[in-house]
Amino acid sequence: MASSSSSSSSSSVLEDSSSPFHLQNGDSPGSILVSNLLTGDNYNSWCRSMEMALKAKNKIGFINGAIPQPVEADSSYPKWDRCNSMVLSWILNSVSRDIRETVVYAKTAKDMWDELKHQFSQGNGPRIFQLQK
Repeated sequence: MASSSSSSSSSSVLEDSSSPFHLQNGDSPGSILVSNLLTGDNYNSWCRSMEMALKAKNKIGFINGAIPQPVEADSSYPKWDRCNSMVLSWILNSVSRDIRETVVYAKTAKDMWDELKHQFSQGNGPRIFQLQK
């Protein structure tokens, strides 16, 4: 009976659509979440679009650090790893080929997101400074 109870509780976690580890039937690594690929000069609008798409899919925590990587021995690690891989794929599918080459080896979605932010969010800094002057 205990085995049945633990089995049903773990399956309810997997089926809980409010869980950040839940993936919809239509979610796939080949999905494209935003219509415009990141080309570099459109980082701000691309970033906003991706954040909205990831919020809608309840996966924003994979890029903002709210869902940190558990240790591999943790029982939640396989679910985290599966979702992290999905988010990595979605991000890669939303950037141009040249940019993809620079971030494809990131291990986590957060690392990839932070690298893209580092590469492209500062691009308009000098221009904003000039406009403010």
